[in-house]
Amino acid sequence: MLSEKTIRTIWKVGITLAGIALIIVTFSASKSLVPDAKYLFVVLLVMSFFAEYIDSSLGMGYGTTLTPLLMLMGFSPLHIVPAVLLSESISGISAGLLHHSFGNVDLKPGTKSFKTMIVLAACSIVGTVIAVLIAVSLPKLYVKLYIGVMILLIGVFILFGKRYAGRFSLKKIIALGTIAAFNKGISGGGYGPLVTGGQIISGVPEKNAIGITSFAEGIVCIVGFILYISLNGLPQWNLAIPLVIGAMLSVPLATLTVKILPSDLIRKSIGYMTAFLGILTLIKIM
Repeated sequence: MLSEKTIRTIWKVGITLAGIALIIVTFSASKSLVPDAKYLFVVLLVMSFFAEYIDSSLGMGYGTTLTPLLMLMGFSPLHIVPAVLLSESISGISAGLLHHSFGNVDLKPGTKSFKTMIVLAACSIVGTVIAVLIAVSLPKLYVKLYIGVMILLIGVFILFGKRYAGRFSLKKIIALGTIAAFNKGISGGGYGPLVTGGQIISGVPEKNAIGITSFAEGIVCIVGFILYISLNGLPQWNLAIPLVIGAMLSVPLATLTVKILPSDLIRKSIGYMTAFLGILTLIKIM
Protein backbone atom coordinates (compact mmCIF):
# COMPACT_ATOMS: atom_id res chain seq x y z
CA MET A 1 0.00 0.00 0.00
CA LEU A 2 1.23 3.51 -0.81
CA SER A 3 2.39 5.67 2.08
CA GLU A 4 0.46 8.79 3.09
CA LYS A 5 3.34 10.97 1.86
CA THR A 6 3.23 9.32 -1.58
CA ILE A 7 -0.56 9.69 -1.78
CA ARG A 8 -0.30 13.37 -0.89
CA THR A 9 2.38 13.93 -3.54
CA ILE A 10 0.42 12.17 -6.30
CA TRP A 11 -2.72 14.09 -5.41
CA LYS A 12 -0.97 17.49 -5.39
CA VAL A 13 0.69 16.80 -8.75
CA GLY A 14 -2.68 15.81 -10.23
CA ILE A 15 -4.42 18.94 -8.92
CA THR A 16 -1.60 21.15 -10.25
CA LEU A 17 -1.74 19.59 -13.72
CA ALA A 18 -5.52 19.97 -13.79
CA GLY A 19 -5.19 23.67 -12.91
CA ILE A 20 -2.62 24.24 -15.66
CA ALA A 21 -4.85 22.49 -18.20
CA LEU A 22 -7.80 24.68 -17.20
CA ILE A 23 -5.77 27.86 -17.63
CA ILE A 24 -4.62 26.78 -21.11
CA VAL A 25 -8.17 25.97 -22.22
CA THR A 26 -9.58 29.21 -20.80
CA PHE A 27 -7.09 31.67 -22.25
CA SER A 28 -6.26 30.00 -25.57
CA ALA A 29 -7.79 31.68 -28.60
CA SER A 30 -7.32 28.54 -30.67
CA LYS A 31 -10.18 26.10 -31.22
CA SER A 32 -7.72 23.28 -31.76
CA LEU A 33 -7.87 22.49 -28.04
CA VAL A 34 -11.44 21.24 -28.50
CA PRO A 35 -11.08 17.56 -29.48
CA ASP A 36 -12.03 16.30 -32.94
CA ALA A 37 -15.33 14.45 -33.18
CA LYS A 38 -13.58 11.08 -33.42
CA TYR A 39 -11.80 11.70 -30.10
CA LEU A 40 -14.67 13.46 -28.33
CA PHE A 41 -16.22 10.28 -26.89
CA VAL A 42 -12.96 9.21 -25.25
CA VAL A 43 -12.16 12.71 -23.98
CA LEU A 44 -15.61 13.06 -22.40
CA LEU A 45 -15.38 9.57 -20.88
CA VAL A 46 -12.00 10.34 -19.29
CA MET A 47 -13.21 13.70 -18.00
CA SER A 48 -16.29 12.07 -16.47
CA PHE A 49 -14.18 9.29 -14.94
CA PHE A 50 -11.93 11.70 -13.05
CA ALA A 51 -14.76 14.07 -12.09
CA GLU A 52 -16.85 11.23 -10.67
CA TYR A 53 -13.80 9.71 -9.01
CA ILE A 54 -13.40 12.95 -7.07
CA ASP A 55 -17.14 13.14 -6.38
CA SER A 56 -17.58 9.58 -5.13
CA SER A 57 -14.45 9.77 -2.98
CA LEU A 58 -15.19 13.23 -1.55
CA GLY A 59 -18.95 13.57 -1.81
CA MET A 60 -18.50 16.61 -4.06
CA GLY A 61 -17.06 17.74 -7.34
CA TYR A 62 -18.75 16.00 -10.29
CA GLY A 63 -21.11 18.65 -11.61
CA THR A 64 -19.12 21.43 -9.96
CA THR A 65 -16.03 20.39 -11.91
CA LEU A 66 -17.53 19.00 -15.10
CA THR A 67 -20.13 21.71 -15.85
CA PRO A 68 -17.67 24.61 -16.22
CA LEU A 69 -15.21 22.39 -18.11
CA LEU A 70 -17.90 21.45 -20.64
CA MET A 71 -18.91 25.10 -20.90
CA LEU A 72 -15.30 26.02 -21.63
CA MET A 73 -15.38 23.41 -24.41
CA GLY A 74 -18.38 25.15 -25.97
CA PHE A 75 -21.33 23.01 -24.86
CA SER A 76 -24.60 24.77 -24.00
CA PRO A 77 -25.73 24.69 -20.34
CA LEU A 78 -29.11 23.26 -21.36
CA HIS A 79 -27.29 20.35 -23.01
CA ILE A 80 -24.80 19.92 -20.19
CA VAL A 81 -27.18 19.84 -17.24
CA PRO A 82 -29.44 16.90 -18.27
CA ALA A 83 -26.41 14.83 -19.32
CA VAL A 84 -24.72 15.53 -15.97
CA LEU A 85 -27.93 14.77 -14.07
CA LEU A 86 -28.36 11.44 -15.88
CA SER A 87 -24.81 10.27 -15.24
CA GLU A 88 -24.90 11.47 -11.65
CA SER A 89 -28.20 9.75 -10.90
CA ILE A 90 -26.78 6.37 -11.91
CA SER A 91 -23.29 6.78 -10.44
CA GLY A 92 -24.53 8.51 -7.26
CA ILE A 93 -26.84 5.69 -6.22
CA SER A 94 -24.20 3.12 -7.16
CA ALA A 95 -21.59 4.95 -5.07
CA GLY A 96 -23.95 5.18 -2.11
CA LEU A 97 -24.59 1.45 -2.21
CA LEU A 98 -20.88 0.67 -2.47
CA HIS A 99 -20.06 3.04 0.41
CA HIS A 100 -22.64 1.11 2.45
CA SER A 101 -21.20 -2.21 1.31
CA PHE A 102 -17.64 -1.18 2.21
CA GLY A 103 -18.70 0.04 5.66
CA ASN A 104 -18.08 3.74 5.01
CA VAL A 105 -21.69 4.47 6.01
CA ASP A 106 -24.67 2.48 7.35
CA LEU A 107 -27.71 3.16 5.18
CA LYS A 108 -29.95 0.46 6.60
CA PRO A 109 -33.54 1.68 7.17
CA GLY A 110 -33.92 3.12 10.65
CA THR A 111 -30.33 4.25 11.13
CA LYS A 112 -29.43 7.92 11.67
CA SER A 113 -27.57 8.01 8.37
CA PHE A 114 -30.57 6.59 6.50
CA LYS A 115 -32.93 9.13 8.07
CA THR A 116 -30.55 11.98 7.21
CA MET A 117 -30.33 10.75 3.61
CA ILE A 118 -34.13 10.58 3.28
CA VAL A 119 -34.56 14.11 4.67
CA LEU A 120 -31.89 15.44 2.32
CA ALA A 121 -33.39 13.73 -0.70
CA ALA A 122 -36.95 14.83 0.09
CA CYS A 123 -36.23 18.52 0.65
CA SER A 124 -33.76 18.54 -2.22
CA ILE A 125 -36.45 17.51 -4.70
CA VAL A 126 -38.28 20.77 -3.97
CA GLY A 127 -35.18 22.82 -4.77
CA THR A 128 -34.57 20.82 -7.94
CA VAL A 129 -38.11 21.36 -9.27
CA ILE A 130 -37.88 25.13 -8.71
CA ALA A 131 -34.42 25.33 -10.29
CA VAL A 132 -35.33 23.37 -13.42
CA LEU A 133 -38.42 25.50 -14.04
CA ILE A 134 -36.26 28.62 -13.78
CA ALA A 135 -33.25 27.35 -15.73
CA VAL A 136 -35.12 26.43 -18.92
CA SER A 137 -36.48 29.99 -19.25
CA LEU A 138 -33.40 32.01 -18.26
CA PRO A 139 -31.03 33.51 -20.87
CA LYS A 140 -27.82 31.48 -21.20
CA LEU A 141 -25.71 34.42 -19.96
CA TYR A 142 -27.57 34.53 -16.65
CA VAL A 143 -27.26 30.78 -16.17
CA LYS A 144 -23.51 30.91 -16.85
CA LEU A 145 -23.11 33.90 -14.52
CA TYR A 146 -24.96 32.11 -11.74
CA ILE A 147 -22.83 29.00 -12.24
CA GLY A 148 -19.59 30.98 -11.99
CA VAL A 149 -20.58 32.92 -8.88
CA MET A 150 -22.09 29.85 -7.20
CA ILE A 151 -18.98 27.73 -7.76
CA LEU A 152 -16.67 30.49 -6.49
CA LEU A 153 -18.74 30.89 -3.31
CA ILE A 154 -18.81 27.13 -2.76
CA GLY A 155 -15.01 27.03 -2.88
CA VAL A 156 -14.77 29.83 -0.32
CA PHE A 157 -17.35 28.07 1.86
CA ILE A 158 -15.38 24.82 1.87
CA LEU A 159 -12.13 26.59 2.77
CA PHE A 160 -13.40 29.02 5.39
CA GLY A 161 -16.93 27.97 6.38
CA LYS A 162 -15.91 25.74 9.26
CA ARG A 163 -15.21 28.63 11.62
CA TYR A 164 -18.76 29.92 11.18
CA ALA A 165 -20.56 26.61 11.56
CA GLY A 166 -22.64 25.63 14.56
CA ARG A 167 -23.89 22.26 15.75
CA PHE A 168 -25.65 19.73 13.57
CA SER A 169 -29.43 20.16 13.33
CA LEU A 170 -32.27 18.88 11.18
CA LYS A 171 -33.18 22.43 10.13
CA LYS A 172 -29.67 22.96 8.86
CA ILE A 173 -29.82 19.71 6.87
CA ILE A 174 -33.14 20.77 5.29
CA ALA A 175 -31.74 24.19 4.34
CA LEU A 176 -28.57 22.66 2.92
CA GLY A 177 -30.49 20.11 0.90
CA THR A 178 -32.91 22.63 -0.61
CA ILE A 179 -30.29 25.22 -1.56
CA ALA A 180 -27.88 22.61 -2.87
CA ALA A 181 -30.57 20.97 -5.00
CA PHE A 182 -31.43 24.36 -6.47
CA ASN A 183 -27.78 24.67 -7.50
CA LYS A 184 -27.81 21.17 -8.99
CA GLY A 185 -31.00 21.75 -10.93
CA ILE A 186 -29.97 25.08 -12.41
CA SER A 187 -26.34 24.30 -13.17
CA GLY A 188 -25.69 20.56 -12.87
CA GLY A 189 -23.31 21.19 -9.96
CA GLY A 190 -23.07 22.62 -6.48
CA TYR A 191 -24.97 19.94 -4.57
CA GLY A 192 -22.16 17.88 -3.11
CA PRO A 193 -19.94 20.73 -1.86
CA LEU A 194 -22.74 22.27 0.18
CA VAL A 195 -24.30 19.07 1.49
CA THR A 196 -21.12 17.14 2.23
CA GLY A 197 -19.24 20.16 3.53
CA GLY A 198 -22.21 21.25 5.59
CA GLN A 199 -22.56 17.84 7.20
CA ILE A 200 -18.86 17.53 7.98
CA ILE A 201 -18.50 20.95 9.59
CA SER A 202 -21.70 20.25 11.53
CA GLY A 203 -20.30 17.13 13.16
CA VAL A 204 -21.26 14.28 10.83
CA PRO A 205 -18.31 11.87 10.34
CA GLU A 206 -16.69 12.44 6.96
CA LYS A 207 -17.21 8.95 5.55
CA ASN A 208 -20.85 8.99 6.60
CA ALA A 209 -21.35 12.39 4.97
CA ILE A 210 -19.84 11.18 1.69
CA GLY A 211 -22.02 8.07 1.52
CA ILE A 212 -25.18 9.96 2.50
CA THR A 213 -24.54 12.67 -0.09
CA SER A 214 -23.81 10.23 -2.90
CA PHE A 215 -27.07 8.33 -2.43
CA ALA A 216 -29.23 11.41 -1.85
CA GLU A 217 -27.71 13.17 -4.84
CA GLY A 218 -28.49 10.20 -7.04
CA ILE A 219 -32.17 10.40 -6.08
CA VAL A 220 -32.29 14.16 -6.61
CA CYS A 221 -30.65 13.85 -10.02
CA ILE A 222 -33.25 11.34 -11.20
CA VAL A 223 -35.99 13.89 -10.46
CA GLY A 224 -34.03 16.70 -12.12
CA PHE A 225 -33.35 14.63 -15.23
CA ILE A 226 -37.01 13.63 -15.64
CA LEU A 227 -38.08 17.28 -15.33
CA TYR A 228 -35.50 18.43 -17.85
CA ILE A 229 -36.45 15.92 -20.53
CA SER A 230 -40.17 16.61 -20.00
CA LEU A 231 -39.64 20.35 -20.49
CA ASN A 232 -36.73 20.46 -22.90
CA GLY A 233 -36.57 17.08 -24.66
CA LEU A 234 -33.99 14.30 -24.55
CA PRO A 235 -30.32 15.12 -23.89
CA GLN A 236 -27.59 14.98 -26.51
CA TRP A 237 -26.66 11.30 -26.36
CA ASN A 238 -23.17 11.91 -27.78
CA LEU A 239 -22.58 13.88 -24.57
CA ALA A 240 -24.66 11.87 -22.09
CA ILE A 241 -23.46 8.35 -22.94
CA PRO A 242 -19.70 8.89 -22.42
CA LEU A 243 -20.45 10.79 -19.21
CA VAL A 244 -22.47 7.87 -17.85
CA ILE A 245 -19.84 5.26 -18.79
CA GLY A 246 -16.92 7.27 -17.43
CA ALA A 247 -18.71 7.99 -14.16
CA MET A 248 -19.66 4.36 -13.56
CA LEU A 249 -16.14 3.10 -14.24
CA SER A 250 -14.74 5.32 -11.49
CA VAL A 251 -17.15 4.42 -8.67
CA PRO A 252 -15.44 1.24 -7.30
CA LEU A 253 -12.02 2.89 -7.20
CA ALA A 254 -13.41 6.01 -5.58
CA THR A 255 -15.14 4.20 -2.73
CA LEU A 256 -11.86 2.46 -1.89
CA THR A 257 -10.06 5.82 -1.92
CA VAL A 258 -12.26 7.02 0.94
CA LYS A 259 -10.35 4.63 3.21
CA ILE A 260 -6.85 5.95 2.38
CA LEU A 261 -6.88 9.61 1.24
CA PRO A 262 -6.16 12.09 4.10
CA SER A 263 -9.30 14.11 4.82
CA ASP A 264 -7.50 17.42 5.36
CA LEU A 265 -5.94 17.23 1.91
CA ILE A 266 -9.31 16.36 0.38
CA ARG A 267 -11.10 19.40 1.79
CA LYS A 268 -8.36 21.88 0.91
CA SER A 269 -7.95 20.56 -2.62
CA ILE A 270 -11.66 20.68 -3.41
CA GLY A 271 -12.03 24.12 -1.87
CA TYR A 272 -9.21 25.63 -3.92
CA MET A 273 -10.23 23.85 -7.13
CA THR A 274 -13.90 24.84 -6.99
CA ALA A 275 -13.03 28.47 -6.28
CA PHE A 276 -10.51 28.36 -9.14
CA LEU A 277 -13.13 26.95 -11.53
CA GLY A 278 -15.59 29.66 -10.51
CA ILE A 279 -13.07 32.38 -11.29
CA LEU A 280 -12.21 30.88 -14.68
CA THR A 281 -15.90 30.54 -15.58
CA LEU A 282 -16.56 34.20 -14.74
CA ILE A 283 -13.51 35.29 -16.76
CA LYS A 284 -14.74 33.28 -19.74
CA ILE A 285 -18.13 35.01 -19.94
CA MET A 286 -16.82 38.57 -19.41
